[in-house]
Amino acid sequence: MPTYNKLVRDFIPHIIESSGKTCTTRIMHDDEFITELNKKMHEELAEYVAAETAEDAIEELADLLELIHAAAVAHGSSFDELEKVRLQKAEKRGGFDERIFLIDVEDE
Repeated sequence: MPTYNKLVRDFIPHIIESSGKTCTTRIMHDDEFITELNKKMHEELAEYVAAETAEDAIEELADLLELIHAAAVAHGSSFDELEKVRLQKAEKRGGFDERIFLIDVEDE
């Protein structure tokens, strides 16, 4: 019997049980949930980096976005509030549309 000990999406236990298997789960407390969200983000980021097609990359980005939604709520905010902060930062510092690569800065 495989042991996973990891955060999974909400419907995974139902999907497992509907296939005729059983699984053991528990609900995490807040601090543990944030820790596991961080681990899962690293896992999904690694999968995004390893993606070999644009389609696979989009799938992994969707997983990361779902985790970002959950992390915003876990930190007492919302995705809408997160988006407001993102827009404020973009207004002050720009986005990444121009693909600028900073090589160095000369001190005077």
